Amino acid sequence: MPDMSASASLAVTHLVTLAEYDKDKVTPGVLGFIVFAVMALAVWGLMKSMGRHMGRVDFKESPDPEAEAAGAAGKGAGGSEPRQG
Repeated sequence: MPDMSASASLAVTHLVTLAEYDKDKVTPGVLGFIVFAVMALAVWGLMKSMGRHMGRVDFKESPDPEAEAAGAAGKGAGGSEPRQG
């Protein structure tokens, strides 16, 4: 049976060299800036569009005709709502 410790140590040494990096050289770069700028412009455009759409909303709640009919019929001759119980 072949000795696996030599191949395992060789694999570990390759992984260690990949894990070592210089903190001064790790940057997002131009591509990171471009992606961030595009996302920022997209969010700005969506917020502007949402502001326009919310400005167009004219919500006036109309009274429910069934609730008015039930309220008028429930008052009766006494002028007060009937007790439930």
